[in-house]
Amino acid sequence: MMMQKALDVLYPPQCLTCNATVETADSGLCADCWGKTPFITGPACDCCGTSLPGQEIDDGRLKCDDCLTVSRAWSRGRSVGLYGANIRQMVLSLKHGDGAELAKPAGRWMARAAKDLISPQTLVAPVPLHWSRLLKRRYNQSALMASALAQQAGIAYCQDLMIRRHKTPTLDGKSAQERSDIMSGNIFVHPRRKIRMAGRPVLIVDDVMTSGATLQACAGACLIAGASRVDVVVLARVAKDA
Repeated sequence: MMMQKALDVLYPPQCLTCNATVETADSGLCADCWGKTPFITGPACDCCGTSLPGQEIDDGRLKCDDCLTVSRAWSRGRSVGLYGANIRQMVLSLKHGDGAELAKPAGRWMARAAKDLISPQTLVAPVPLHWSRLLKRRYNQSALMASALAQQAGIAYCQDLMIRRHKTPTLDGKSAQERSDIMSGNIFVHPRRKIRMAGRPVLIVDDVMTSGATLQACAGACLIAGASRVDVVVLARVAKDA
C-alpha cells in the first residue's frame, strides 16, 4: 500500500481517455470524462443489458425488442455502457491501439455490472480469439477484462475455456443473419477444460455486443459441453438505433 502511494506521487494516475490527473488509478476516469461516458444506469434489458427507454415485460423480466424476438442461448446479460463516445474510444484502443491498460478498470466496471449474476461457483471465461489474430494483436482484450473481473469478484477464471475453429472475417457491417451464419459451429470448448466447467455456471466476457452472434456461439458451446447455465457481460452494447 505504501509503495503504491509512493508510485502515485511519482507517477500520478491519469484519466483513461483524456490523460488528466485523477485521484487514484482505480477511478479510471476524471470527473469530466465520467460525465461524458454513456454508462447504463437506468432500466436495462435483463438478457443483453441494453438501456431501455420503455419497459417490455416478459415473465417478470425486462427485455428489449431484440431479446423478445430472438432466442438467446444464454440466460441473463449485462453491459457497462452503450457503444459510443468514451466507451467506443476505449473499445477501439483495447482492440487496435495497444490500450491493454484499459482492461483492469473495464473489468472492475463489468464486475459491478454483473454482480447479481455471480456466485461463488461461477467460472469466468472470455470470448476466444483465433490463434492467428491473437498472434497479430498480441493479446485478447476480452481475456484481459475477464481476468480483471474474476480477480475483482474473487471467482475462478479460465482463459482458454473456448477455442475458435476458424479465423472469421470482420463482422462489422454484416447483418444479424450473416453474423449468425459466420459464427455457427465456430466455437467449441477445449476438451481438457470441460471438467472445470461441468455442472457449474459460466460467465462469458466480451468487449462489444452487436447482434449477439458471437456470444450465442460461445454460450451454446458451453451448454453443450455441460455448463449448468451461461450468462454474459460486455463492456459495450451497440444500441439498435446507433
